Formats: sequence, C-alpha cells, structure tokens
Amino acid sequence: MEQTHQYGRYYKQVKPALESKIEEFKLFGYEQVKGPELWLYLTKKKWKKPKADIQLYEIVADILSAKIGDVMNFTTVEAFKLGDLALDNEEEMNKLLK
Repeated sequence: MEQTHQYGRYYKQVKPALESKIEEFKLFGYEQVKGPELWLYLTKKKWKKPKADIQLYEIVADILSAKIGDVMNFTTVEAFKLGDLALDNEEEMNKLLK
C-alpha cells in the first residue's frame, strides 16, 4: 500500500471505510476492485492536491463517495500508462481510442 501520500498516516484509521466501499462495489458486481486499487485512485486522483488541515471525517466521506465508474476509468488509464493493456495490433488500438 502506498503510504507516502500525505494522507497515508490515516490509512489504518480509514481501512474500515475502504473495506466497506469495496464490499459495496462487490454488491454491484465489481469484484475485481481491491483495496490497493481504491487507495491508489484516491491518492493519485481524488487527493492529488492534499489539504494540510484535512479532517478524518473528510477523508472517510471521500472514500464513501467514490464512484465505481471513476475508479474503473482511473484504473484503466493507469494500466494503459504502464503498458499492462497492450492490444495486438495498432488498428484495434486506434478503434478503441476513437
């Protein structure tokens, strides 16, 4: 788990909220989303510009208000950046990017 983010110090305290959100995603059929993916989305996208005086309840509210579409879009883009989702030919990739 990436704990180098400014809010990483709250990770243990907000872990129940993360687990609750993961369970909610599972109820909607998104069983592939795990805690690390959700935390990565939050730290790299939602909390890109951390606030110095953030309160714990604000972090929990952000976790519980995360939308599956936003998390999945972020995860997909990150996978493309890392080259994890490589298409076999360039024509298929161009169709997808249109």
